[in-house]
Amino acid sequence: MTATRTTPFPRRRRRSLWRFPWAGIAAVLSLLVLAACQHDWSGGPGGPGGLTLSEILEGTPQPVRASKHMIVAGHPLAAEAGLDMLRKGGGAIDAAIAAEMVLGLVEPQSSGIGGGAFLMHYAAKSGAIDAYDGRETAPKSANPYMFLDGTGKPRDRREAGLGGMAVGVPGLLRMLEMAHKEHGRLAWRDLFKPAIDLAGKGFPISKRLARLIAGSKDLRESPVAGVYFFNNDGTPKAEGELLRNPDLADTLERVAREGAGAFHGGDIAKAIVKAVGGALRNPSGMKAKDLESYKAKKRPPVCLPYRAWLVCGMGPPSSGGITTLQILGMMQNFDLAVLGPDSPEAVHLIAEAGALAFADRNAYIADPDFVRVPAAALLDPEYLRLRATGITPGTAWGKRQPGMPGKSAWLPMATGETNEGFSTTHLSVIDAYGNAVALTASNAWTFGSRLMVRGFILNNQLTDFSFRPNAKGGARVINRAMPGKRPRSSMAPTLVFDGRGRVVMAIGSPGGPFIIGYVTKALIAALDWKLNIQRAVDAPNFLSRNEGLRIEEGTRLERMVPALEKMGHEVKPFNPASGLNGIFVTESGLEGGADKRREGVALGD
Repeated sequence: MTATRTTPFPRRRRRSLWRFPWAGIAAVLSLLVLAACQHDWSGGPGGPGGLTLSEILEGTPQPVRASKHMIVAGHPLAAEAGLDMLRKGGGAIDAAIAAEMVLGLVEPQSSGIGGGAFLMHYAAKSGAIDAYDGRETAPKSANPYMFLDGTGKPRDRREAGLGGMAVGVPGLLRMLEMAHKEHGRLAWRDLFKPAIDLAGKGFPISKRLARLIAGSKDLRESPVAGVYFFNNDGTPKAEGELLRNPDLADTLERVAREGAGAFHGGDIAKAIVKAVGGALRNPSGMKAKDLESYKAKKRPPVCLPYRAWLVCGMGPPSSGGITTLQILGMMQNFDLAVLGPDSPEAVHLIAEAGALAFADRNAYIADPDFVRVPAAALLDPEYLRLRATGITPGTAWGKRQPGMPGKSAWLPMATGETNEGFSTTHLSVIDAYGNAVALTASNAWTFGSRLMVRGFILNNQLTDFSFRPNAKGGARVINRAMPGKRPRSSMAPTLVFDGRGRVVMAIGSPGGPFIIGYVTKALIAALDWKLNIQRAVDAPNFLSRNEGLRIEEGTRLERMVPALEKMGHEVKPFNPASGLNGIFVTESGLEGGADKRREGVALGD
């Protein structure tokens, strides 16, 4: 597929929450003009802007190229499963489902059917942009004070995240089933065959999985997971060893045959309830009814013009879309292309925008079914222009306060603090029909709750709620736990469109609360600095979450520390857990980039 083969502007589509109609193209283009476009795009990244990145990378990183279809996923076996579906005539949704089922098997530390996900889908024929919410929900037994100890203080986060209490009702399968019913081209049951076959025959343990198994004491002590991941003498199973999972094969067989209802009801649901309720640590009050009543949802996508493009992401309960777009919206006022990727000033400007955006995020964004989220006001171009006036070239202003979006903006609750997990994965797909998927899935922490049921790991996603339900003075915290509520997330699956409405980029990353910084960096690197997608993914990570500037250790960014500190930044080096996987569409075809910090690959024809 090339960019010229897509047909993105429909006349009508009732089910979509966003679409590019023919009648609206003039309005879209006018918005792009109003968004302060500062340069023209000539057909993709790869210009001279980032040659100095070779100083920190081996050789000159080049993307994988294809002309028809492509998938980029966090493990080679998962990418192969997705490519197989594309070769059989499947669409982007089909490939994404097949790949994610394999990911749940081969990187169980990151995602799986015991967790949740967000998915962005673009339908080329109709122009529809759909955002699917498969985020976990709190069971009916949850309450705002569930993470407090006997003295009313927040419990130790590590201790509270193990066992049953932090397990949210999984939503991945319900979400994928909803998306498949609307956009799938292949039969549902066929999408599970690669994962079922691998689970039965076994797969070689990767270097990364072996390292994570060996480093997890809690996993060894888990009654079921310990037997699966460790040998009889207590030693961890090693890299290259064949790992079979017949229990997961059986579970996936049933879901393939009967649909997601087989997971949310019957014996599988009962096994989940038994596991969390009988957990040795922090038993949960989750009931079978909690699983049976779970519903995936379609949410309004959040979109914002950025220079010559339209960038669309996931709305609440994820903060990823809005916060990423806020940073980009503030950066409209600065010429990042001129500054380039080797400029301390560019890092400074993006970091200051990040601090402002995270201040708004913590004040305003949570599950929209429980709190009023002023999404439109937060993304209003005039509001973002005013917020950007608080960014001073050469001077960092420290801790930022939330703004007042909208004429009658108010802080509905206190902000509170959360500490999201890092166990997540992302995959991107563009098919031969021009459809695109950006899917980010998660178990929360590495190996989630450490509880294993019927071959899959259960998440501990409820730790994404604020442990403090009330702030000083008694104000309720916006992201407090409540029955049926979805915890706030930073996952940011993102799609980018050009001025003609054609999809030109699909991107996303794991990394907990740092996801927003990773995705923003990759977007700016590709769109402003014209780096090819592989170089944009590999570029050093940096971000501010309104608590100091984080820069990636061992990269050229370390040379900028004196200059950044002189500007007033409190610089904190860190080792990122990014796993950016992206696709860029150029006039000559598809280019894919997989993050070298993990073990993903890009495959296509």
